[in-house]
Amino acid sequence: MQLYSFFNSSTSYRVRIALALKGQEVEYHGVNLRAGEQRLAQHLELSRIGGVPVFVDDNGVALTQSLAIIDYLDALYPQAPLVPTEPLLRARVLEVAQLIACDIHPLNNVRVLGYLQRVLEVGLEEKDRWYAHWVAEGLSALEVLLQRHGSGPYCFGEQPTLADCCLVPQVANAERMGCDLRAYPRVVAVYDHCQAQPAFQRAAPSQQPDFTQ
Repeated sequence: MQLYSFFNSSTSYRVRIALALKGQEVEYHGVNLRAGEQRLAQHLELSRIGGVPVFVDDNGVALTQSLAIIDYLDALYPQAPLVPTEPLLRARVLEVAQLIACDIHPLNNVRVLGYLQRVLEVGLEEKDRWYAHWVAEGLSALEVLLQRHGSGPYCFGEQPTLADCCLVPQVANAERMGCDLRAYPRVVAVYDHCQAQPAFQRAAPSQQPDFTQ
């Protein structure tokens, strides 16, 4: 199996967490988003949108969306499932995962922030305000969901799920960007617990072959 990834990409980070939780090793290919390697012809052959992650299985099947990749991994390696089968719990896990993947991340990814700066000529201060605003809106909603429906050290109980795979990279990015997280104690508690677990540690940006400061 192969994974085309960028160490600081939160979508790649989600997949790395899932792989680590499943105990699966992959051949790692770093794609430097800062240098524009995602726009090179050979990468566009793998991902027409020019992004990461790209997961390639042992049969050469390539997938490009993190949630689809994790769902595929869950089907291939059903032990310790990341998406529960009980209907309401499954819905709650997907609700949190999609809040992060659909409502928070797309507004603050590299392509969007780059467009704000390069094309719309938004200054650095305004770009950072944009980032902080959408993170605050999303994490506020996430905090409410976890306070109302979550339990245990992870988002939902004693075992990690897809929700945790999505939460950790998003909070890590918010920390890196200097966002104030004091209003989200439940979110931060889940994040801190996950960061102490070996699988999450192996998936961290600093542990990847293409890591740079």
